[in-house]
Amino acid sequence: MIKFLENKLFRYLSVFLFLNSAILPVKSSSALAAWAIKTNGVLELRTKSNTNLKAYFQKANQIYGDRFWVDFPGELKNPRTIKGNGPIKEIRLGKPNNGKTRLVIEFKEQTYLSPLTWEMVGLDKYRWRIKLFNPKYSFRKIGEGELKRKTKNIRSNKNLSYVSKGNNNYLKLPDVKKGKFLVIIDPGHGGPDPGAIGINGIRETDVVLEVSKILKKLLSDKGVEVKLTRKNEVDLDLFPRVSFANKTDADIFVSIHANASRGKRRDINGLETFYFRGWKGRLLAKRIQKQILRVSPGSPDRGVKQGRFYVIKNTRMPAVLVEIGFLTGRLDARRLEKITHRKRLAYAIAKGILEYLDKVG
Repeated sequence: MIKFLENKLFRYLSVFLFLNSAILPVKSSSALAAWAIKTNGVLELRTKSNTNLKAYFQKANQIYGDRFWVDFPGELKNPRTIKGNGPIKEIRLGKPNNGKTRLVIEFKEQTYLSPLTWEMVGLDKYRWRIKLFNPKYSFRKIGEGELKRKTKNIRSNKNLSYVSKGNNNYLKLPDVKKGKFLVIIDPGHGGPDPGAIGINGIRETDVVLEVSKILKKLLSDKGVEVKLTRKNEVDLDLFPRVSFANKTDADIFVSIHANASRGKRRDINGLETFYFRGWKGRLLAKRIQKQILRVSPGSPDRGVKQGRFYVIKNTRMPAVLVEIGFLTGRLDARRLEKITHRKRLAYAIAKGILEYLDKVG
């Protein structure tokens, strides 16, 4: 991080940081495929699949005005400067160092900006959007390349999480035979045990209980009988959860949790799903992991793993434990504190469960 230059509070601000496992080789071509600043002041980017982005804002100094830039993996072949209009002085595309591409947007003097409110949103695994300014006067679009990727893959991604905010039908849930299946959902922690405490005090118990309740309704609407190990903030040990599940003739057991990193490192994000034994447990974990990743573009895939957690080790039916993100991670926490993202996760877990039930019958 570059040192603050003049204003101690706000001279060099790291606006956000997206991390994930897809990092390109140093000598690869730039991951930036297309970009545009639209007439409404929104910057849109198209990149290679699941690209690792780093973006920053820096206040003006004696040489440059206020500027915002994004770094991408891979080298730009043709550095260039593009003249701006309205509040944009110019756009520069260059190579800050080997293996990197940088897109710099420099603003004119006395342009009002509010970078502390800026938020980069992943539209899908190829595209990103951020609102930079509100044009006071007419502003002409500036950009290069085609933002929409004309492939079959993009068509299949049109219903991903960030395309239609507020539309909870973005996932088409599979149909299963009504009245045939029983699912136990286990919201982790509860009562005096809040679980992980994340950024801005977000609590694991609150997040996973809300996701679990939404998940219960989604599955119930599909004709699946669902029972929760807890329905509110109660103190519930591990043994009663397992005992509750084992006394039923449930088809599967799904425990929902949220993660925290040691030292509360904000650069650690990601989703993972654990199972203890058997091909059915592994299949269930794989189906759920695939779906939760789809609604969390940019968050690293930490994989499907075998785990020895008490609740999945001691239940008699196929069982998984789902970690829906890091409450201590900059990217995951910002999403998990929003009800819209919790609904997306519930839909994703529901789809994974229904796909599994349809498969195994």
